[in-house]
Amino acid sequence: MPTPISYFKKQIRSFGYAIKGLKLMWKDHNTWVHVPAAFIVVGLGYGFGVSRNEWLWLIIAIALMWIGETFNTAIEKLVDLVSPNHHELAGKVKDIAAGGVLLCLFFSLLIGSLVFFPYLFNLLYGK
Repeated sequence: MPTPISYFKKQIRSFGYAIKGLKLMWKDHNTWVHVPAAFIVVGLGYGFGVSRNEWLWLIIAIALMWIGETFNTAIEKLVDLVSPNHHELAGKVKDIAAGGVLLCLFFSLLIGSLVFFPYLFNLLYGK
């Protein structure tokens, strides 16, 4: 049975691996598409003065995209490892993972539209 100190050290090491993984994901070119998008969403949120509940939905939408991209990147790296040469099934796995990111995008855009549409409508047409 592990001692509390060895268990704590193991947990700290696990956080280190997770941070290393985030750094690797950060180097992926697709990740950089999400950076300006997140800044735009945050800027619009502050600009329109969205409510606390709306902020929660916007944070969920941003997190959904980042999490989806993280899993997609991990799956792509794993497929590249196990199938370095072109293989039809490996391509399908990558396509499915990319489809997951597309679903994240669709639902994030839906959330953003539901939050921002009333503000944009009022800005353009008044009340």
